[in-house]
Amino acid sequence: MQLAEIKDHMQKSIEATQRSFNTLRTGRANAALLDRISVEYYGADTPLKSLANISTPDASTITIQPFDAGSIAQIEKAISLSDIGLTPNNDGRMIRLNIPPLTTERRKELVKIAGKLAEEGKVAIRNIRRDAIDAIRKQEKNSDISEDEARDLQDQIQKLTDQSISKIDGLLAAKEKDITTV
Repeated sequence: MQLAEIKDHMQKSIEATQRSFNTLRTGRANAALLDRISVEYYGADTPLKSLANISTPDASTITIQPFDAGSIAQIEKAISLSDIGLTPNNDGRMIRLNIPPLTTERRKELVKIAGKLAEEGKVAIRNIRRDAIDAIRKQEKNSDISEDEARDLQDQIQKLTDQSISKIDGLLAAKEKDITTV
C-alpha cells in the first residue's frame, strides 16, 4: 500500500462520516435526513431519493412527491418505521414532513448519536492504519524493505491517522454545536 492510497482511504472514511452527520436532524429541514431511508417498492428495497422528488420549501418542512403515485403508501410506511422521528402527512399526491423544534432531551440524544457515528469513522481509520502497518511488517519480514524504512513508513502512517482522527473530531464538534444551537 502506498501512502497516497492510505491517505485516500482515510479521506473517504472522513467523507463517509460527514455524510452520516448530514443525516442527523438539527431542527432545520434538510433533504439529507431522508438519505438512509429505503422503501419496499415492488419487492426490492429502493432508496427514497430514487422514488420521489424531495424538497424543502421552508426551514421547517420537507416535501416528498413520488414519481409513481401508487408508491405513496409504501413511502409513508418507510418514513414511519425509520428512526428519524417524524410523522408523515399524506394528502394523496405528496407527503409533508413537519420538522418540530428539538427538545433539550432530543438534542442530547442526537449528540450521543453523532458521537457514535464519529467513533465508527475513527474505527474505520484505525482499521486502515492496522492493515497498512501489517502490510509494511510483511514487506519487512520478506526483506523487501529495511527496518528503518518500515519504521519511517509506520511513523508517516501514524501521522496520517492522527490528522484524520482530528478532522473527524472537528466535524463532530461542529455537528454538536449545530445540534445544540437553538
